[in-house]
Amino acid sequence: MPLTETRLRALKPKDKPYKVADDRGLYIEVSPSGGKLWRFRYRIGAVEKKLSIGSYPEINIKDARQAAYEARVKVAAGGDPAMEKRKQKIRSEFLSAQTFEAVAREYIDEMMVQNGRADATIIKANFFLDQLTAAIGSRPIDEIEPFEVLAPLKRLEAKGKHETAKKTRSFASRVFRYGVATTRCKGDPTSMLRGALITPKAKHYAAILEPKDLGGLLRAIQDYTGNFITRYALLIAPHVFVRPGELRHADWKEIDLEEGVWRIPEGKMKARRPHAVPLSKQVVGYLKELAEMVGTEGYVFPSARASVRPMSENTLNAAFRRMGFTKDEVTAHGLRATASTMLNESGLWNPDAIERGLAHGDSNAVRGVYHRGKHWDERVRMAQWWSDHLDTIREGGKVIKGAFAGTA
Repeated sequence: MPLTETRLRALKPKDKPYKVADDRGLYIEVSPSGGKLWRFRYRIGAVEKKLSIGSYPEINIKDARQAAYEARVKVAAGGDPAMEKRKQKIRSEFLSAQTFEAVAREYIDEMMVQNGRADATIIKANFFLDQLTAAIGSRPIDEIEPFEVLAPLKRLEAKGKHETAKKTRSFASRVFRYGVATTRCKGDPTSMLRGALITPKAKHYAAILEPKDLGGLLRAIQDYTGNFITRYALLIAPHVFVRPGELRHADWKEIDLEEGVWRIPEGKMKARRPHAVPLSKQVVGYLKELAEMVGTEGYVFPSARASVRPMSENTLNAAFRRMGFTKDEVTAHGLRATASTMLNESGLWNPDAIERGLAHGDSNAVRGVYHRGKHWDERVRMAQWWSDHLDTIREGGKVIKGAFAGTA
């Protein structure tokens, strides 16, 4: 006879567990402690199985019968409700342990560190994670809602850090997409936040574009009396016009002073492709002087505090400030714009060679193979001309102008 609420309430515990049937495989099991648990009995082939539905009175008769009915439908369709429930429980336990911070750190390690991303890129990724950790770091990644991500981004905006907010959202999106690819979450909640953040205004690095002003900067560098390694980095930076991160991570093993080439491996390049920098006689001379003082092991420009680390990313800009140049006048990164502008204005060099020198044209893997790529011979001549030109400007000499004479 099917159970009723009255009968259920009247069931008393005994010394051993016992069962009371309801209908079509559904029954309730009473434990010695007085607990009452709904179960559903069914068969898969010749094997009898049981599905736990839940406790009474939390689950009443109506809900228990509905659950048993749904289980019977699954069995009839060839499913196994108990097995499905176990899988769901395992998945839930797995996902609850997969916090945003855990998945993000795995993403940084698996997809960035082990893929050889530049140290600066790794540092930035950890910085973006730090901006999100307090808000969603301990949350299961599969449960995070868009508003939870938006909150820390809006806090950054409130501080005027619009670019940081934008890049932090982008980092979070990459983590969520990695979570989707590794079955830790079902989607990227940040995709719904596009348009919710203030679009930062394009910011250009301060750069000197007038020869007279550049001459003043070069003379100030020549007279710099701070740390000698910083001075040599300042002396070399205008000549090679690489990104500041590439310069400070330069390693002696990458530099061939005899051939006059600095071969930067792909892991240190923004475009993730190897790049070669032709070295003028002036740069080779600076490097030889530095090598006599510090040797040729490890970083060319090590940190003043620990030689196993490169100099700080703020070192060159801080030196400019000590020399009296404001952040609106010159930056280490702006030296690239200085070189690009003046080389193009000279009319002497093929624009493609200039772009290759700036590592802007490495999208073609064949063209990007070290110094064997297109324009290498022209880039070697251009590097020497540029260093000679800088010397002329530093001494207050006449600025060279010429007709276009580049070769492909």
